[in-house]
Amino acid sequence: MNGKKFLKGSVFLLLAGVLAISPIHLADQKITAGADDEYASLVSEINQILQDQRLDGALAGVSIREAETGEKIYDHFGDTRLIPASNMKLFTAAAAFETLGENHRFSTEIHTDGIIKGKLLKGNLYLKGKGDPTLLQEDFEQFAQELKNQGIEKIKGDLIGDDTWYDDVRLSEDITWQDEVYYYGAQVSALTASPNEDYDAGSLIVEVNPGDSAGAEPEVSMSPETDYVTIVNQAQTVPADQPKTVSISREHGTNEIIVEGNIPVEGSRTREWIAVDEPSGYALDLFENALLAEGIEWAGKHTLEMGVTPEGSTLLLEHESMTLAEFSIPFMKLSNNGHGEVLIKEMGRVAQGEGSWEAGLEVMEDVAGTIGVNTDTILLRDGSGMSHVNLIPVNEVSQLLFGAQNKSWFGSYLNSLPVAGNSERFVGGTLRNRMKETAAQNNVKAKTGTLTAVSALSGYATTKDGKPLIFSIIINNDLASVTPIEDAIATAIAESGEEQ
Repeated sequence: MNGKKFLKGSVFLLLAGVLAISPIHLADQKITAGADDEYASLVSEINQILQDQRLDGALAGVSIREAETGEKIYDHFGDTRLIPASNMKLFTAAAAFETLGENHRFSTEIHTDGIIKGKLLKGNLYLKGKGDPTLLQEDFEQFAQELKNQGIEKIKGDLIGDDTWYDDVRLSEDITWQDEVYYYGAQVSALTASPNEDYDAGSLIVEVNPGDSAGAEPEVSMSPETDYVTIVNQAQTVPADQPKTVSISREHGTNEIIVEGNIPVEGSRTREWIAVDEPSGYALDLFENALLAEGIEWAGKHTLEMGVTPEGSTLLLEHESMTLAEFSIPFMKLSNNGHGEVLIKEMGRVAQGEGSWEAGLEVMEDVAGTIGVNTDTILLRDGSGMSHVNLIPVNEVSQLLFGAQNKSWFGSYLNSLPVAGNSERFVGGTLRNRMKETAAQNNVKAKTGTLTAVSALSGYATTKDGKPLIFSIIINNDLASVTPIEDAIATAIAESGEEQ
């Protein structure tokens, strides 16, 4: 999760009939190859890995296929529906590439319903968002510069934000109150902004540093600077030998950010990525600040409000985002939840004329079906995997990964996956610190997934003898750290076969 904080989802979905099952009693659920089978040794090793006591009471689904034929060579609870966490993004990315195309770009437009007379724009200025989650403060500054280059130095009218490209439902239905305060549960809008090049749309970064001495008020800053939120600093600087207890949160339903607790003198900073309430207004505020900083003033009073760009308005400028192929890197490598959700709405808008979760999820399910996934066995609730109600069997995940290989966009899809043990952040992503110094390093390319009591890893690996395999591992109802078990299975795949 961007290397900042893991998901805090707090809802447990109990799968009836599978609780308290020990892996020791699951031998009959595995496909075990015969002694002369080329995968016999791998099957035996994975069977042994699944005896790990950390899986006691948990449910582990494992599916492995030959990448060239799609033939299943290992199946452990492969048809049991499991919560996939961020493995859901494998479905979202595939559907987005298929529906929107690798070269798809989000756009942002600036319109007016008035006319330019000399240096005066006489009329309203409209900022029309069309879903771009990658807009940064410098983009709004560039907008202001371009408007000034067009000769505009004064505006007699209002500044209006238009976010109607998507519907006004801001959160997918299974997001918890606790999650929506932070960047990984941020609200989705067609008009939004990000604080840095991780592109956590709809959030800003709040930083707390200690004051000069004990008793002094800590220094609080935010990036980007905006009047859209209010900082309530209730924290205190304490002596250097005191523990750091400072916390940063947002009051639910408001844009009041609360900083409280203690931070020791000369102690390390605390930073938090906080999601704003109604991100459309946040983007509009950043745009107004950029206009003013550029020296563009208002003639008389003006208001900032949300509205609809009128038909027949004049397009003053248009900004396009990076391509979907480029965008898939921060989305998948860093497992960006907001990107998954905006892609759902974008697919709905483009394919069905409706930028909603309902329309987008229907598109995603349809695409999965065309790739060979049995859609009768899955339940899709969002594009990020934040929901504890998503349900997908591992055999269907491995089928998706198999079918994707035949698509023209597969190169971009594969390139978006985290690479095991690669320390480069936008290459290794969420796997950059896993499976180092093993046969899996720079070999396994896979999507991670983490929620409370859920862990997943699905992707591609090549054996020692050059055989490409597909695997999907989803573990539910775990109460211990089970990522070492996933890594052991992926590494076993990479180490299998006779070295050529």
